[in-house]
Amino acid sequence: MRFHTRKWVKPEDLNANETLFGGKVLAWIDEEAILYSIIQLENKKVVTKYMSEINFMSTAKKGDIVEIGIDVIKFGKSSLNLNCEVRNKMTRETIVTVDNIIIVNLGEDGTPQPHGKTKVEFVRDRLAETD
Repeated sequence: MRFHTRKWVKPEDLNANETLFGGKVLAWIDEEAILYSIIQLENKKVVTKYMSEINFMSTAKKGDIVEIGIDVIKFGKSSLNLNCEVRNKMTRETIVTVDNIIIVNLGEDGTPQPHGKTKVEFVRDRLAETD
């Protein structure tokens, strides 16, 4: 799994127990999945269709640094299936896992559109192709 994003847990990210609020970490996961998909599919018009069971395994506290990892499970015709892990950067302890997130590629009219992708591509490789 590749960990692309780090977040610093701040006071506004905490719940009444002074630990990371689940809704906040889910928003981070959704944002990361969307950003990852935009880059992979080369289209800014993508939406989250589905998130499977969310497994909260531990928590984070104010001042912790967490990192968010995304892997591609499958390329569909107009979708991308991802899984995600959020972990503590320093201890590597897993905080949350989501086994399946489905992101749908949309056309200009807002309906699902085939994306034509079949494998993970890295921006550095796309840039090398244009040189």
